[in-house]
Amino acid sequence: MARAKKSRVAVIGLGFVGLTTALGFARKGFVVRGFDAAERITQSLRAGKLLFHEPNLPEQLHALAGKQFFIGDNLAETVADADVIFFCVGTPQSRSGAADVSYLQRAINETLKTLPAKRRPVLVIKSTVPPGTTARDIVPLFAKAGWKIGRDIGLANNPEFLREGVAWEDFIQPDRVVIGAGDDLSFDAVAKLYEPFHTQVCRVTPSTAEFIKSVSNALLATLVSFANETSMVADAIGDIDVKAAFQTLHLDRRWSGTPAKMTSYLFPGCGFGGYCLPKDIAALKYSARTAGVKADVLHGVIAANAAIAKHFVEKIVRATKAGTRIGILGLSFKPGSDDVRETPAARIIELLLKSGRKNLVAFDPMSNESYRRIYQHPIEYAGSLAEIVKQSQAIVVLTAWPEFRAAKKSFAGRPVFDGRYCL
Repeated sequence: MARAKKSRVAVIGLGFVGLTTALGFARKGFVVRGFDAAERITQSLRAGKLLFHEPNLPEQLHALAGKQFFIGDNLAETVADADVIFFCVGTPQSRSGAADVSYLQRAINETLKTLPAKRRPVLVIKSTVPPGTTARDIVPLFAKAGWKIGRDIGLANNPEFLREGVAWEDFIQPDRVVIGAGDDLSFDAVAKLYEPFHTQVCRVTPSTAEFIKSVSNALLATLVSFANETSMVADAIGDIDVKAAFQTLHLDRRWSGTPAKMTSYLFPGCGFGGYCLPKDIAALKYSARTAGVKADVLHGVIAANAAIAKHFVEKIVRATKAGTRIGILGLSFKPGSDDVRETPAARIIELLLKSGRKNLVAFDPMSNESYRRIYQHPIEYAGSLAEIVKQSQAIVVLTAWPEFRAAKKSFAGRPVFDGRYCL
């Protein structure tokens, strides 16, 4: 049986990301051609030298150059027979703070002009760009050039998650590969390249892929800033061993997945509640203020918790009429508990009532009576899940009880607002 022909790869831009990408695919057996518009980069690589320090790449360049990895003299030569073309072009920050995608647009425009008419390559954006860039700024370039994405040509977004100093390991042994593609032609071509890596491939839309990359970096930066801000609070309060405190925080079993994964907290919903989190964050913010520290991150946590409830209610109001019978599923602040103290359900119900959505009926497997007693909202209560589903014209899920997930098929035929992304 004849062996399947391997895809030919082109990489435009041979900086930190581009060179790692080119050599990584070459190491996996693909023939890779690379091109960089900067002559000094081209000449340096041809001489076997890098203009930046990154472990393992010099050795890989020496081993693969002229065998699996080739440097093109020009763009047209580089992409002429490529099946997949990666763009690893810089997107520097502009004065306004926005990413400058003009270099990427120019590289794609020039590539489209040089492509042979009968080829159907897939162009892949590996440059880091803000969410929505592909749909807003790149797709129109293809239409203007007369290419039909998914038929004449492919387009995908494949963000990189490379850490400086360990980029080679990150590329060769990825924990996940994200492919943003709106059609099978584009997705299949890129996914095929990653088969030798034996890792999880996540298919999403291009905008989602861009968002994943942006949020990944934002999360890391937020963790650093949170640690730094709270260390300033500790210094201002005094008599706190900052290093010992954070080393002890790292011993929390949730980081390793028990009894609950820390990822369960890193998931959107309609807000946090309960007795501990709201009270303790407010107290720490107060301590910071009295110690003379402006705790912007802590303030932002509290503000975002209020904002998500308002945002969620606005979605419900836009999609329903004033007299709509709305079923509220879940009153406790989390499943497995009957605690309704500072529950997000209370904030959301109050906002719904203020917005004119007063025909509300609620049900919680454990918390109907305690909620009624504490909040005394002018709403009705159902005695069972089946009862509330039968009565409701719209469903709002506020607590991720397993029985709600199990009954999701019974919600069909009416709008459903999943405040926990649990259905």
